[in-house]
Amino acid sequence: MGNRISICLWSCLLSLGAAVGPALGRERGAVRLSLGEAIERAQACSIDAMMAKHTYLSQYWQYRSYRAQMLPSLSLSGTIPNFDKSYTSLQNAVTGGYNYVDNYAMRNSLGLYLQQNIAATGGNIQLYTGLDRLDQFAPEREVTWNSAPVSLILNQPIGGFNQLRWDKRIEPVRYEKAKYEYLESMEAITAQAVTLFFDLLVAQQNLDIARKNRDNTDTLYKISQERFRIGSISKNDLMQLELRLLNEGMSINTNKLQLDLAAARFKSYLRLDEGDSVALDIPGSVPGVEIPIEEAYRLAFTNTSFEYRNRISQLEAEMSVAQAKANRRPQATVYARFGLNQVAETIGGAYRNPLDQETVRMGITVPIFDGGVARGKVRMALFRQEVTEAEIDKERIDRKQDIYLKVMQFNNQNAQCAISARADSVAAERYALSLRQFAAGKISVLDFNTAQSERNTAHTSYLAELQNYWNYYYAIQRYTLFDFMHGRNIAACFDVVSLEKQ
Repeated sequence: MGNRISICLWSCLLSLGAAVGPALGRERGAVRLSLGEAIERAQACSIDAMMAKHTYLSQYWQYRSYRAQMLPSLSLSGTIPNFDKSYTSLQNAVTGGYNYVDNYAMRNSLGLYLQQNIAATGGNIQLYTGLDRLDQFAPEREVTWNSAPVSLILNQPIGGFNQLRWDKRIEPVRYEKAKYEYLESMEAITAQAVTLFFDLLVAQQNLDIARKNRDNTDTLYKISQERFRIGSISKNDLMQLELRLLNEGMSINTNKLQLDLAAARFKSYLRLDEGDSVALDIPGSVPGVEIPIEEAYRLAFTNTSFEYRNRISQLEAEMSVAQAKANRRPQATVYARFGLNQVAETIGGAYRNPLDQETVRMGITVPIFDGGVARGKVRMALFRQEVTEAEIDKERIDRKQDIYLKVMQFNNQNAQCAISARADSVAAERYALSLRQFAAGKISVLDFNTAQSERNTAHTSYLAELQNYWNYYYAIQRYTLFDFMHGRNIAACFDVVSLEKQ
């Protein structure tokens, strides 16, 4: 009987060798990823990355469209042909009576416009050249050419709201905000990838632990059965091991379900094939980086979309006030046209000895009484402006508090990870020692259970501290758009050309 026990002990020790140390084995899969590789794939392949890219590009082309409005535009317009054969009513200038006359004519016209918007005044100026041909078929065949070799046309509102001037102030800021928001969206993708990575990693580790625990407990249960037969352990201790073996079997099923769910979310986000099996590497020791709080403050307010969002809010509030005030004032529109014009029976004659052509027209609108509507709109716009300023001040205070909290948490996390890593190593060594001692009959089932629970807790805590470290770091990176580990300004590396080619 003693020989049989000795053989069981040796087989137990050989089978438990894989349990020593904090690193647990895992199944090999088709895809193996580190944390950095998972982040890179998420930023390149995820649906969120595609949405962030197209959201930015839509803002980019909106800005390009705005810029195009400030450049000269050339357009061609015409009516070819405009044929009319009908009876038309015509009033007699002397008697005032109407007669129907036969209209049988065709008019063709062609014009070329060069237009430039004037942001400073809100008007536009045009340079025009055009040519009309009138063919009269009855009562006699006549051809008349009407040319406008060159005309200068001005459309200028006076006293009204100048949208172009405000667009010139707001649109460049809105575009800069879009660039920083794109980079912040990519950092949000990084944070989500970190969360899903550690969710899957913890699920894999928990399943590995559950399987190791079940295998080890099964081996020790078989040894304990032999000991129970010779009376070296009690029935209670044997039943404790049997109960633990059953619980660990249920734990495997629970952890398998958790692993399947975490793997499905991870593969869906990174757009991996559903049939791929994924193996994740536990991140190594964390870099010894400490982030200066003042530098984090400076970057959070100057290197992100935060101030651009606030600036746009301020400008839009100011624009609303300016628009409301403009609507209370008298407004006018000036139309002026200066150029040359000539009419002849031949096209050559239409360009010979052109005559002056001048047209000046002004329309005016003067508010007299509206029951206080315009005044009320001005007051409302001013109140909204004050509310906007107060909200911006509050957001600055809240953002500073958030940055302080995250930097303090991150700087403290280095020590937390070091302590947790040491605890994980000590717990693993103690568990391995407890296995050998229990197999040798030197400790009780209770002591073995305690060592196993502490090993499980220490390893889970270590992974949780690693996740907290990277969560804090990438949260700060999103708040500052600065890579403190490599001393790299993320915003300075932005390249719209490469983004469009993707």
